[in-house]
Amino acid sequence: MKKQRALPAAYYRGGTSRAVFFRQEDLPRDVKSWDPIFLDVIGGPDPYGRQLDGLGGGISSLSKICIVGKSQHPEADVDYTFVSLGVKEPDVDYSSNCGNMISAAGPFAVDSKLVQVSSDASDASVRIHNTNTGKVIRATFPVVDVRQTAIPISVSALILLTVTFSIDGVASTAARIKLDFLSPAGSRTGKLLPTGNVVGTFDGVAATCIDVANPCTFARASDLGVDGTLTPDEIEAHPDLLVRLDSIRRQAGVKVGLASTPETVPGSTASDVDVLARSISVGQPHKAVPITVALALASAARVQGSTVADVASKQPVDKAGISIGHASGNILVGADFDHNGALSAATVFRTARRLFEGRIFWKDESL
Repeated sequence: MKKQRALPAAYYRGGTSRAVFFRQEDLPRDVKSWDPIFLDVIGGPDPYGRQLDGLGGGISSLSKICIVGKSQHPEADVDYTFVSLGVKEPDVDYSSNCGNMISAAGPFAVDSKLVQVSSDASDASVRIHNTNTGKVIRATFPVVDVRQTAIPISVSALILLTVTFSIDGVASTAARIKLDFLSPAGSRTGKLLPTGNVVGTFDGVAATCIDVANPCTFARASDLGVDGTLTPDEIEAHPDLLVRLDSIRRQAGVKVGLASTPETVPGSTASDVDVLARSISVGQPHKAVPITVALALASAARVQGSTVADVASKQPVDKAGISIGHASGNILVGADFDHNGALSAATVFRTARRLFEGRIFWKDESL
Protein backbone atom coordinates (compact mmCIF):
# COMPACT_ATOMS: atom_id res chain seq x y z
CA MET A 1 0.00 0.00 0.00
CA LYS A 2 1.06 3.60 -0.63
CA LYS A 3 0.14 6.35 1.80
CA GLN A 4 0.05 10.02 0.88
CA ARG A 5 2.03 12.32 3.13
CA ALA A 6 2.15 16.11 3.07
CA LEU A 7 4.79 18.80 3.55
CA PRO A 8 4.61 22.62 3.68
CA ALA A 9 5.74 24.01 0.33
CA ALA A 10 5.44 26.90 -2.12
CA TYR A 11 5.50 27.08 -5.90
CA TYR A 12 7.37 29.90 -7.62
CA ARG A 13 8.19 31.12 -11.06
CA GLY A 14 11.76 32.31 -11.14
CA GLY A 15 12.89 33.94 -14.39
CA THR A 16 11.86 31.54 -17.15
CA SER A 17 11.61 28.47 -14.88
CA ARG A 18 9.33 27.12 -12.15
CA ALA A 19 10.10 25.10 -9.02
CA VAL A 20 8.66 23.74 -5.81
CA PHE A 21 10.24 25.42 -2.76
CA PHE A 22 10.74 23.79 0.64
CA ARG A 23 12.11 25.22 3.86
CA GLN A 24 14.93 22.93 4.90
CA GLU A 25 13.53 22.65 8.43
CA ASP A 26 10.32 21.11 7.01
CA LEU A 27 12.12 18.27 5.21
CA PRO A 28 13.25 15.01 6.85
CA ARG A 29 16.62 15.30 8.59
CA ASP A 30 17.91 12.31 6.62
CA VAL A 31 18.99 13.89 3.32
CA LYS A 32 19.08 10.42 1.72
CA SER A 33 15.28 10.28 1.99
CA TRP A 34 14.78 13.44 -0.07
CA ASP A 35 15.16 11.99 -3.57
CA PRO A 36 11.96 9.90 -3.70
CA ILE A 37 9.99 12.79 -2.19
CA PHE A 38 11.23 15.24 -4.81
CA LEU A 39 10.64 12.84 -7.70
CA ASP A 40 7.06 12.14 -6.62
CA VAL A 41 6.30 15.82 -5.98
CA ILE A 42 7.47 16.75 -9.48
CA GLY A 43 5.79 13.75 -11.13
CA GLY A 44 8.79 11.78 -12.27
CA PRO A 45 10.04 9.66 -13.73
CA ASP A 46 7.28 9.76 -16.35
CA PRO A 47 7.76 7.55 -19.44
CA TYR A 48 5.16 9.71 -21.21
CA GLY A 49 7.28 12.82 -20.59
CA ARG A 50 4.41 14.96 -19.27
CA GLN A 51 4.75 14.73 -15.45
CA LEU A 52 0.96 14.83 -15.13
CA ASP A 53 1.05 13.21 -11.68
CA GLY A 54 3.09 16.06 -10.21
CA LEU A 55 4.01 19.71 -10.60
CA GLY A 56 6.63 19.31 -13.32
CA GLY A 57 5.94 20.54 -16.82
CA GLY A 58 7.57 17.84 -18.94
CA ILE A 59 10.73 19.87 -19.71
CA SER A 60 13.93 20.42 -17.76
CA SER A 61 13.22 24.09 -16.95
CA LEU A 62 10.01 23.07 -15.14
CA SER A 63 11.33 19.99 -13.34
CA LYS A 64 13.07 21.59 -10.37
CA ILE A 65 13.15 21.70 -6.57
CA CYS A 66 14.64 24.40 -4.33
CA ILE A 67 15.46 24.12 -0.62
CA VAL A 68 16.10 27.23 1.49
CA GLY A 69 17.15 27.42 5.13
CA LYS A 70 19.07 29.50 7.65
CA SER A 71 22.73 29.70 6.69
CA GLN A 72 25.84 28.87 8.69
CA HIS A 73 27.96 30.66 6.10
CA PRO A 74 29.51 33.81 7.64
CA GLU A 75 28.71 35.94 4.58
CA ALA A 76 25.17 34.71 3.85
CA ASP A 77 21.66 34.97 5.26
CA VAL A 78 20.27 31.72 3.84
CA ASP A 79 21.46 28.49 2.27
CA TYR A 80 19.92 27.59 -1.08
CA THR A 81 20.15 24.12 -2.58
CA PHE A 82 19.00 23.53 -6.15
CA VAL A 83 17.84 20.12 -7.38
CA SER A 84 17.28 19.25 -11.04
CA LEU A 85 15.09 16.20 -11.72
CA GLY A 86 14.84 14.01 -14.78
CA VAL A 87 11.59 13.97 -16.72
CA LYS A 88 11.63 10.41 -18.09
CA GLU A 89 14.48 9.05 -15.96
CA PRO A 90 14.83 8.94 -12.13
CA ASP A 91 17.71 11.42 -12.18
CA VAL A 92 18.18 13.67 -9.15
CA ASP A 93 21.04 16.13 -9.67
CA TYR A 94 22.49 18.33 -6.90
CA SER A 95 25.62 19.25 -8.85
CA SER A 96 24.72 22.65 -10.33
CA ASN A 97 23.03 25.97 -9.68
CA CYS A 98 20.00 27.49 -11.45
CA GLY A 99 20.26 31.21 -12.05
CA ASN A 100 16.57 31.52 -12.92
CA MET A 101 15.29 29.92 -9.73
CA ILE A 102 17.76 31.75 -7.51
CA SER A 103 15.84 34.90 -8.45
CA ALA A 104 12.98 33.47 -6.34
CA ALA A 105 15.16 32.35 -3.42
CA GLY A 106 15.39 35.84 -1.90
CA PRO A 107 11.63 36.53 -2.09
CA PHE A 108 10.95 33.03 -0.69
CA ALA A 109 13.29 33.72 2.23
CA VAL A 110 11.39 36.93 3.02
CA ASP A 111 7.95 35.41 2.41
CA SER A 112 8.82 32.47 4.69
CA LYS A 113 10.25 34.77 7.37
CA LEU A 114 13.67 33.17 7.14
CA VAL A 115 14.90 36.74 6.63
CA GLN A 116 13.35 39.68 8.49
CA VAL A 117 12.82 42.99 6.71
CA SER A 118 12.39 46.30 8.50
CA SER A 119 8.85 47.68 8.35
CA ASP A 120 10.08 50.94 6.81
CA ALA A 121 12.34 49.28 4.20
CA SER A 122 11.61 49.82 0.53
CA ASP A 123 14.13 47.21 -0.63
CA ALA A 124 15.37 43.90 0.70
CA SER A 125 18.86 42.53 0.21
CA VAL A 126 19.33 38.81 0.81
CA ARG A 127 22.73 37.11 0.67
CA ILE A 128 22.21 33.59 -0.65
CA HIS A 129 24.77 30.82 -0.21
CA ASN A 130 24.35 28.31 -3.03
CA THR A 131 25.34 24.99 -1.46
CA ASN A 132 25.72 23.36 -4.89
CA THR A 133 28.63 25.60 -5.89
CA GLY A 134 29.73 27.19 -2.61
CA LYS A 135 29.20 30.66 -4.10
CA VAL A 136 27.29 33.63 -2.62
CA ILE A 137 24.70 35.59 -4.63
CA ARG A 138 23.20 38.87 -3.44
CA ALA A 139 19.54 39.38 -4.38
CA THR A 140 18.07 42.89 -4.14
CA PHE A 141 14.36 43.55 -4.70
CA PRO A 142 11.59 45.97 -3.59
CA VAL A 143 9.28 45.16 -0.67
CA VAL A 144 6.39 46.83 1.14
CA ASP A 145 5.11 46.56 4.70
CA VAL A 146 1.90 44.54 4.41
CA ARG A 147 0.75 45.88 7.76
CA GLN A 148 0.06 49.14 5.96
CA THR A 149 -2.31 47.42 3.52
CA ALA A 150 -5.58 45.54 3.82
CA ILE A 151 -4.38 42.74 1.60
CA PRO A 152 -3.41 39.51 3.49
CA ILE A 153 -0.43 38.60 1.35
CA SER A 154 3.23 37.90 2.06
CA VAL A 155 5.68 40.79 2.03
CA SER A 156 7.56 40.44 -1.25
CA ALA A 157 4.67 38.84 -3.14
CA LEU A 158 2.62 42.03 -2.88
CA ILE A 159 5.19 44.28 -4.49
CA LEU A 160 6.04 41.63 -7.07
CA LEU A 161 2.51 42.01 -8.39
CA THR A 162 2.47 45.79 -8.51
CA VAL A 163 5.33 46.78 -10.83
CA THR A 164 5.94 46.59 -14.56
CA PHE A 165 9.38 45.11 -15.21
CA SER A 166 9.42 42.37 -17.85
CA ILE A 167 11.85 39.79 -19.17
CA ASP A 168 11.79 38.01 -22.52
CA GLY A 169 10.18 34.58 -22.36
CA VAL A 170 7.66 35.56 -19.65
CA ALA A 171 4.33 37.19 -20.59
CA SER A 172 3.66 38.83 -17.20
CA THR A 173 5.46 41.66 -15.40
CA ALA A 174 6.87 41.73 -11.87
CA ALA A 175 9.42 43.45 -9.67
CA ARG A 176 12.98 43.73 -10.93
CA ILE A 177 15.28 41.45 -8.96
CA LYS A 178 18.97 42.29 -9.14
CA LEU A 179 21.25 39.27 -8.79
CA ASP A 180 24.92 39.88 -8.08
CA PHE A 181 26.93 36.67 -8.38
CA LEU A 182 29.94 37.47 -6.19
CA SER A 183 33.33 36.03 -7.24
CA PRO A 184 31.51 33.53 -9.49
CA ALA A 185 34.54 32.06 -11.27
CA GLY A 186 35.39 28.42 -10.58
CA SER A 187 31.99 27.29 -9.29
CA ARG A 188 32.82 23.61 -9.84
CA THR A 189 36.44 23.49 -10.98
CA GLY A 190 38.01 26.31 -9.00
CA LYS A 191 39.19 28.09 -12.16
CA LEU A 192 37.77 30.59 -14.66
CA LEU A 193 39.42 28.63 -17.50
CA PRO A 194 39.52 25.05 -16.14
CA THR A 195 41.50 23.57 -19.05
CA GLY A 196 44.19 26.24 -18.72
CA ASN A 197 43.55 27.35 -22.30
CA VAL A 198 41.20 29.94 -23.79
CA VAL A 199 40.31 27.64 -26.71
CA GLY A 200 40.43 23.87 -27.13
CA THR A 201 39.34 21.51 -29.90
CA PHE A 202 36.75 18.75 -29.60
CA ASP A 203 35.79 16.63 -32.63
CA GLY A 204 37.58 19.20 -34.76
CA VAL A 205 35.46 22.08 -33.40
CA ALA A 206 37.06 25.02 -31.55
CA ALA A 207 35.43 25.64 -28.15
CA THR A 208 35.99 27.74 -25.03
CA CYS A 209 35.50 26.03 -21.66
CA ILE A 210 34.72 28.52 -18.87
CA ASP A 211 33.43 28.06 -15.32
CA VAL A 212 31.27 30.98 -14.14
CA ALA A 213 28.26 30.06 -11.94
CA ASN A 214 28.23 26.77 -13.90
CA PRO A 215 30.87 25.17 -16.15
CA CYS A 216 29.99 25.86 -19.80
CA THR A 217 31.46 25.13 -23.21
CA PHE A 218 30.93 27.55 -26.10
CA ALA A 219 31.35 26.69 -29.79
CA ARG A 220 30.73 28.94 -32.80
CA ALA A 221 27.61 28.08 -34.79
CA SER A 222 29.55 28.59 -38.01
CA ASP A 223 32.05 25.89 -36.98
CA LEU A 224 29.12 23.50 -36.56
CA GLY A 225 27.75 24.39 -39.99
CA VAL A 226 24.52 25.93 -38.68
CA ASP A 227 23.00 29.37 -38.22
CA GLY A 228 22.99 31.02 -34.80
CA THR A 229 19.26 31.78 -35.01
CA LEU A 230 18.10 28.13 -34.89
CA THR A 231 15.00 27.57 -32.73
CA PRO A 232 14.93 24.74 -30.14
CA ASP A 233 12.62 22.77 -32.45
CA GLU A 234 15.04 23.19 -35.37
CA ILE A 235 17.92 22.05 -33.17
CA GLU A 236 16.01 18.90 -32.21
CA ALA A 237 14.99 18.27 -35.83
CA HIS A 238 18.54 18.62 -37.15
CA PRO A 239 19.87 15.20 -38.24
CA ASP A 240 23.07 15.20 -36.16
CA LEU A 241 23.52 18.52 -34.29
CA LEU A 242 22.41 17.28 -30.86
CA VAL A 243 24.65 14.22 -31.18
CA ARG A 244 27.65 16.39 -32.09
CA LEU A 245 26.95 18.86 -29.28
CA ASP A 246 26.56 16.06 -26.74
CA SER A 247 29.90 14.59 -27.84
CA ILE A 248 31.58 17.99 -27.41
CA ARG A 249 29.91 18.49 -24.02
CA ARG A 250 31.06 15.10 -22.72
CA GLN A 251 34.63 15.52 -23.94
CA ALA A 252 34.77 19.00 -22.41
CA GLY A 253 33.39 17.60 -19.14
CA VAL A 254 36.32 15.21 -18.93
CA LYS A 255 38.82 17.89 -19.97
CA VAL A 256 37.74 20.26 -17.17
CA GLY A 257 37.71 17.46 -14.59
CA LEU A 258 33.98 16.93 -14.03
CA ALA A 259 34.23 13.22 -14.85
CA SER A 260 36.84 10.61 -15.68
CA THR A 261 35.17 9.37 -18.88
CA PRO A 262 32.77 10.95 -21.42
CA GLU A 263 30.07 8.44 -20.46
CA THR A 264 30.02 9.63 -16.83
CA VAL A 265 29.70 13.37 -17.50
CA PRO A 266 26.51 14.59 -15.71
CA GLY A 267 24.07 15.11 -17.56
CA SER A 268 15.93 37.03 -31.82
CA THR A 269 17.68 38.98 -34.50
CA ALA A 270 21.33 39.78 -34.49
CA SER A 271 20.79 43.52 -35.01
CA ASP A 272 19.79 44.37 -31.43
CA VAL A 273 22.08 42.03 -29.51
CA ASP A 274 25.82 41.59 -29.11
CA VAL A 275 25.87 37.82 -29.57
CA LEU A 276 23.40 35.05 -30.44
CA ALA A 277 23.37 31.91 -28.27
CA ARG A 278 21.48 28.64 -28.09
CA SER A 279 21.85 26.43 -25.03
CA ILE A 280 21.76 22.64 -24.76
CA SER A 281 21.57 21.00 -21.31
CA VAL A 282 21.44 17.24 -20.76
CA GLY A 283 20.37 16.76 -24.38
CA GLN A 284 17.52 19.29 -24.36
CA PRO A 285 17.60 22.66 -26.19
CA HIS A 286 16.46 25.51 -23.91
CA LYS A 287 13.77 27.91 -25.06
CA ALA A 288 15.64 30.68 -23.21
CA VAL A 289 19.29 30.85 -22.19
CA PRO A 290 19.75 29.68 -18.55
CA ILE A 291 21.04 32.46 -16.29
CA THR A 292 24.17 30.58 -15.29
CA VAL A 293 24.98 30.03 -18.96
CA ALA A 294 24.36 33.74 -19.66
CA LEU A 295 26.77 34.68 -16.85
CA ALA A 296 29.43 32.34 -18.22
CA LEU A 297 28.88 33.65 -21.74
CA ALA A 298 29.15 37.30 -20.66
CA SER A 299 32.40 36.48 -18.87
CA ALA A 300 33.76 34.57 -21.87
CA ALA A 301 32.98 37.61 -24.05
CA ARG A 302 35.50 39.54 -21.93
CA VAL A 303 38.24 36.91 -22.32
CA GLN A 304 40.25 37.90 -25.36
CA GLY A 305 40.70 35.10 -27.87
CA SER A 306 37.74 33.01 -26.68
CA THR A 307 35.18 31.67 -29.14
CA VAL A 308 32.61 34.06 -27.67
CA ALA A 309 34.80 37.17 -27.81
CA ASP A 310 35.60 36.28 -31.42
CA VAL A 311 31.96 36.64 -32.54
CA ALA A 312 30.56 39.16 -30.01
CA SER A 313 29.92 42.75 -31.11
CA LYS A 314 32.82 45.11 -30.47
CA GLN A 315 30.31 47.99 -30.01
CA PRO A 316 27.89 46.84 -27.24
CA VAL A 317 24.19 47.59 -27.62
CA ASP A 318 24.13 48.58 -23.92
CA LYS A 319 27.27 49.70 -22.11
CA ALA A 320 26.00 48.02 -18.91
CA GLY A 321 26.92 44.59 -20.24
CA ILE A 322 26.52 42.13 -23.09
CA SER A 323 23.12 41.68 -24.76
CA ILE A 324 22.51 38.01 -25.54
CA GLY A 325 19.92 36.96 -28.10
CA HIS A 326 18.32 33.61 -27.21
CA ALA A 327 15.41 31.60 -28.60
CA SER A 328 12.80 33.61 -26.65
CA GLY A 329 14.28 37.10 -26.82
CA ASN A 330 17.20 39.01 -25.28
CA ILE A 331 18.93 39.26 -21.91
CA LEU A 332 21.44 41.81 -20.62
CA VAL A 333 24.23 40.44 -18.42
CA GLY A 334 27.21 42.20 -16.87
CA ALA A 335 30.65 40.83 -15.93
CA ASP A 336 33.14 42.87 -13.87
CA PHE A 337 36.86 42.10 -13.64
CA ASP A 338 39.12 43.74 -11.05
CA HIS A 339 42.48 45.38 -11.78
CA ASN A 340 44.23 42.02 -11.34
CA GLY A 341 42.11 40.42 -14.03
CA ALA A 342 40.02 38.33 -11.60
CA LEU A 343 36.26 38.08 -12.13
CA SER A 344 34.77 40.01 -9.19
CA ALA A 345 31.04 39.83 -9.99
CA ALA A 346 28.50 39.00 -12.65
CA THR A 347 25.09 40.68 -12.61
CA VAL A 348 21.72 39.93 -14.15
CA PHE A 349 18.16 41.22 -13.66
CA ARG A 350 15.21 38.81 -13.42
CA THR A 351 11.66 38.59 -12.08
CA ALA A 352 9.89 36.03 -9.90
CA ARG A 353 6.40 35.38 -8.53
CA ARG A 354 4.93 33.20 -5.82
CA LEU A 355 2.22 31.07 -7.43
CA PHE A 356 0.93 29.23 -4.37
CA GLU A 357 1.78 28.24 -0.83
CA GLY A 358 0.33 25.46 1.27
CA ARG A 359 0.92 21.71 1.64
CA ILE A 360 2.08 19.43 -1.12
CA PHE A 361 1.35 15.68 -1.21
CA TRP A 362 3.71 12.84 -2.05
CA LYS A 363 3.32 9.07 -2.00
CA ASP A 364 5.37 7.23 0.60
CA GLU A 365 6.61 4.09 -1.15
CA SER A 366 8.10 2.69 2.06
CA LEU A 367 4.69 1.82 3.55
